[in-house]
Formats: sequence, structure tokens, C-alpha cells
Amino acid sequence: MPTLENDLTPYATMLSFTRYVGRTGPKKASFVSGLRRARQAKSGFNPHGQLVKALKADIQFRTPGTHLEAVVQAVKPRWRPLYEASTTGAARYLESLGDLDKLWLAQTHDALAVIGGLPVKINPHLGLRYEGGRAEAVRLHFDETPPSDETVVATLHLMAAHMGLILPHAEPVLVDVRRGSVFRADTTSKPADIDRWLTGEAAAFAAMWSTAS
Repeated sequence: MPTLENDLTPYATMLSFTRYVGRTGPKKASFVSGLRRARQAKSGFNPHGQLVKALKADIQFRTPGTHLEAVVQAVKPRWRPLYEASTTGAARYLESLGDLDKLWLAQTHDALAVIGGLPVKINPHLGLRYEGGRAEAVRLHFDETPPSDETVVATLHLMAAHMGLILPHAEPVLVDVRRGSVFRADTTSKPADIDRWLTGEAAAFAAMWSTAS
């Protein structure tokens, strides 16, 4: 993996790469340029960390929404509107999981993929293991707009392709937190076609990164 503090080698997180593939035309180049500038400035902050912890706590302690409700008041006032916009959908997702006594949090691991020469860090937010042995690796989508079809396909495919490292035998799941919507892989899709598409997208990302100023 590149040394992010000192190295401007092309590199993407799963979040940035799947946001990139959901863009079209000149928006792709401007997005990559913005990522490179942020790397140079060593800037970046994840405001959703406490929400993820609250969701995990509600699952772990079988408290449907209690921690999600509390975290809205616990965050700094500047982040409260963001949390208010997210917790309703997060609670809807939590309810969709069914009986919380019949599932448990599972440990997931990050994976590093190299796609078309581009290193991409694949990092789900949480793992779930259900009574009976079924498991899921879950990535959360926090953006104000719903995930594009391309973002959904790319996210689920990247996790599925590296599930042996992330959470063996688990199913990849993408959750649109603001709307509480759940996305699963299309069983009729052809992984080889998606691989070719993502390889081309990654190569273009790396090229744009290298020419950005």
C-alpha cells in the first residue's frame, strides 16, 4: 500500500473509487483532481464514525434504535443535522434485520485490491452472522443522494471478489443509510464483465491522477 503521508502514487479507498465510477464525463476528472489535492493537503475527516458505533451497539446489545437516538444528541451541534438525516433510515435498516436475538456482529477485515494497477482499499463497516450460519459483510452509504447503479454494482462486486479476506462465505450488502434501503448482488450479472469494466475505470482513474495538478 502506498505511504499516504508522503506518496502521491495513485490510490483509492472503496468509497472514493465507487463514487468515481458513478460519475460521468468531465466530472470524473474533477473528482480525481479533488482527491489528489486532498491527499496533498493531508485533509479528510469521517463525520459518520459515531453513527456506525451506535448502529453496532444497537445490534450488539439488542436495543432497537436506543443508541441511534442517543447519538443525535451526543454529537457536536454542527453534525446534528447530518445525524438527524441519517438515523431514521438507519433505524429502518435495523428493524429490517428482524429479531436481534438471532444475529451477532462478526469481525471483518480490510482487503487491498489492485485493479488495473490501481490499489483500492476495500473496507466494509460491519459484519453480521445470523442464526443458522448465514453471514453478511455490510458497507454503509451515507451520501445525500442515493447510490448510483454503477456504485452499487462496483461496491458489491469488490466486496464479493475479496470476501475470503473480508469475512469468509459472507454475502456482500450495501445499505443506503438515509433511506434504509438494502442492495444485494444481482445473481444474473457476469463477474467477468464487471471485472473488465472496473479494470478500465481503474486505469482511467490512475491516468487522471497522474496528470492532475
